[in-house]
Amino acid sequence: MQNSATIDTFELIKSAKDVFDIEANSILKLKERIGDDFIRALDLIYASKGKVVVTGMGKSGLIGRKIASTLCSTGTPAVFLHPAESTHGDSGIISRNDVVIAISNSGETQELLNLLPLILRFGVPLIGITGGLKSTLAQKSDVVLDISVEREACPLNKAPTASTTATLALGDAIAVCLLKKRGFSYEDFLLYHPSGSLGKGILYKVGELMVKDDRIPVISQDVTFEEAIKFVSEKCLGTALLVDKNLQLKGVLTDGDIRRAVIKHPDARNLMVKDVMTKNPKTIGTDELCAKALAIMEKYSITSLAVVDDNNVPIGLLHIHDLLRAGVA
Repeated sequence: MQNSATIDTFELIKSAKDVFDIEANSILKLKERIGDDFIRALDLIYASKGKVVVTGMGKSGLIGRKIASTLCSTGTPAVFLHPAESTHGDSGIISRNDVVIAISNSGETQELLNLLPLILRFGVPLIGITGGLKSTLAQKSDVVLDISVEREACPLNKAPTASTTATLALGDAIAVCLLKKRGFSYEDFLLYHPSGSLGKGILYKVGELMVKDDRIPVISQDVTFEEAIKFVSEKCLGTALLVDKNLQLKGVLTDGDIRRAVIKHPDARNLMVKDVMTKNPKTIGTDELCAKALAIMEKYSITSLAVVDDNNVPIGLLHIHDLLRAGVA
């Protein structure tokens, strides 16, 4: 074994960069192979009335777990089956409506091959992900996806590195393409992630958290700036929604607008509020997700949104504090 003290910093940095080059190259080579077999694999999964069972041993198994997890979170039901446990009863997880994705770089992993008779007996479609195109796995598979690499990033060309990176990227490509094929939406994604801020964003709609009824800070755009300031102070929401005679929203007056007006106009108290308000403010509807409202606030660096009906009449105000209290922000 080489003494680590003899390896200088330059050599270590070069080795790290070599790993990136080798693994990046493995993905680029994989890109060239995406074609009819890839589409056939997608079609098998999409047409399935059951789930995707992903299986693999060792490092391939770890990658398989990630692929199954990604499929689940993007609208394709999937589970991971450990090949060694499959022969001790766990193979019962496979049903006749399922599709199996079997991962083995060599295509000759014995624990995986032990599972093949059951798959074949059930007539379950088998997608083999392997670098061994003449292997037993490849021969038994309905579709073969080639993840062979020129070499592993390991200097001994032994430890699964480039091959596992290629497999992971292929799994991501399968999941993303199925997502698009299913028309999986942003709202669908939130439904599959019920914990954390994303989940809370789907649990709440704007209409549930907004300020409404007599608490809505609505005032005519034809009042003076001084009157509007008093109104903003009374409502304690830091915002006034300014409307015309038809009650349609024309602008907002925020604490920021007030400060800017006072700095710009020494005699600001005598101005009409419509001369200093922010026109065409950002709005949202009651049935929109709070997650979307938060995204708008973050994008435009604002702390509140006017909630309007189909006629642009204010029916509420959603403040960042409302989202914070609900745990959305």
